[in-house]
Amino acid sequence: MAQATRATRALEQAGVAFSVHQYDYDPDVDGIGLAAARALGVDAGQVFKTLMVLADGKPACVIAPSDGEVSLKRVAATLGAKAAAMMKPADAERISGYKVGGISPFGQARKIPVVLDETALLFDRIYLNGGQRGLQVLLAGSEVARVLGAVVAEVGAGGAA
Repeated sequence: MAQATRATRALEQAGVAFSVHQYDYDPDVDGIGLAAARALGVDAGQVFKTLMVLADGKPACVIAPSDGEVSLKRVAATLGAKAAAMMKPADAERISGYKVGGISPFGQARKIPVVLDETALLFDRIYLNGGQRGLQVLLAGSEVARVLGAVVAEVGAGGAA
């Protein structure tokens, strides 16, 4: 197994079945999740990105497919907030305890609300950042929701809302 991270230790402590997958991380690429999908040879819709947001000024984490856009309006509504905005990278690093490009929803420095896009439940397993750049964990979307106590909702920018 790759070097243990706070994320992989959190998954082990929660008794979650997962596997670890490494790839060559390129900090200059647009779309880290898309690059991870290409490197791992999997569908980009199965690789989920971890976004740090502020909902009415309070931190939250959003997990959504790498190949899609997130509706901040839907995120805000899901969290019962009036508005949501992307967190500044320095704040995301401070609150999560991870470096941008390696932010995992597991083992974050602070417990914050998590929203998981409902499409995560369409796959047997999904890829998520494992707590360092170039490291993905593969696990069941239902386990992601359970371990994080995530609210499962439609947060994609497509559709009518």
